[in-house]
Parts: sequence; C-alpha cells; structure tokens
Amino acid sequence: MLSQTIGDLLPVAAGVALSPIPIIAVILILGTPAARSNGAAFAGGWIAGLVVVSVATMALADGAADPTSSSATGVKWFQVTAGALFLAMAARQWRSRPQEGQEPQMPAWMAAIDGFGPGRSAGFGALLSGPNPKNLALTVAGAASIAQADLASGDAALAVSVFVVVASFTVVGPVVWFLLAPERAVRSLQAIKGFMVDNNAAIMMVVLLVLGLKLLGQGLGALGS
Repeated sequence: MLSQTIGDLLPVAAGVALSPIPIIAVILILGTPAARSNGAAFAGGWIAGLVVVSVATMALADGAADPTSSSATGVKWFQVTAGALFLAMAARQWRSRPQEGQEPQMPAWMAAIDGFGPGRSAGFGALLSGPNPKNLALTVAGAASIAQADLASGDAALAVSVFVVVASFTVVGPVVWFLLAPERAVRSLQAIKGFMVDNNAAIMMVVLLVLGLKLLGQGLGALGS
C-alpha cells in the first residue's frame, strides 16, 4: 500500500518541482550578494510551505480512507475540480504563449530579488510553494491521496517526506550545488534560467495538461466506483 501511494504521488510531486517560476526565482536569489544565506533560506521556506500544506490537508481529510465518508467524497470532487481547472489553465497557457519573435513577459517581482535578505527569501520560498495556486492544488491533491490510503502514521510521514523531497529537488538542488561549487553552478544555472524563461508557457502547458488529465481521471474513476 505504501509503495502504491508513493507511486501515485510521484507525478504530482514532479508537477510541483517542474514549475518554472520557482526555479527561476531560486537562480535569481543565488545571484544576490548574500547568495549563500538567501539561497538556504529560500529552500527552507519552500520546504516549510509544502510541509504545512500537506499536514493541514491530511488533518482536514481525516477519515477519507472510508469511501463512504464525506471526507472521501470531498477528496474525489476536489480531484475532479482540480483536474478540470488544470486543463483550463493549460489551454490558457497555450493561447497566451509568446508568438515567434516575441519576448516572454516575466513578473515584475524579479527586479526586487536583489534587495532580499534571508527573512524575505524564506518568506518568498514559502509563498511560492504553499499559497501558490497551482502548487497548492497539487500539494493538497497529494496529501489527500495519502489520507485516502489509510497508512500507519510512520508510513504516512514517509510518504509526505518522499513527496516533499521530489517536489523540492529543483529548488533545493541548485542551492546545494551552489554551496558546493559556486562558480560552476552559476554558469550552468544561468543557462537553465534562460531556457526556463524562454519556454515557461510551453513547460507549464504540458505539466498542467498531464496533471489535469491524471487528476480528472482519478476523481471521475473514484466517483464512479
């Protein structure tokens, strides 16, 4: 049961990890004057945001392992709603993608990152992982699936840990790399940032499309059983 639950979690966790904006943000933070402390703080805030949302969701979805309970029904409808919403967001990403020769429009907050200290970096990391609408929906979906599995407390904690680790590898990984080999990391991370900026819409469209179909199918299947 634990291995099946973790298997179901992996695509959702990968969807969180492949969000271009947090990857761009951590690379920009690693280019600030206090890169080491800011990078570690951003990664810590990111992890904290995922943990808080996961634990809160599991508490709210307590009893979802009983397929006849109101919690289980709520989880199923959430999956259907989130899946439909992700498909709509994928269509919007496709329609709003930059045309050939057009520069991608990136958020204005990027210019403010140079002035961040560790506190603001940690808060920014938590903001991007926790309340961020896409990541919030994915983290809630992942935690709800753990609650549905009716795992022992130790196995549930392990499942949450696996989810957080996989969802964090594109944020924590660059920070660890920078701390170990800053000069090599900076050169490579700048190239990654350029790719993410140029292909943000396409990456998000594919991620949202795949996860939308997964969640919608999972929810509809559960409602029909």
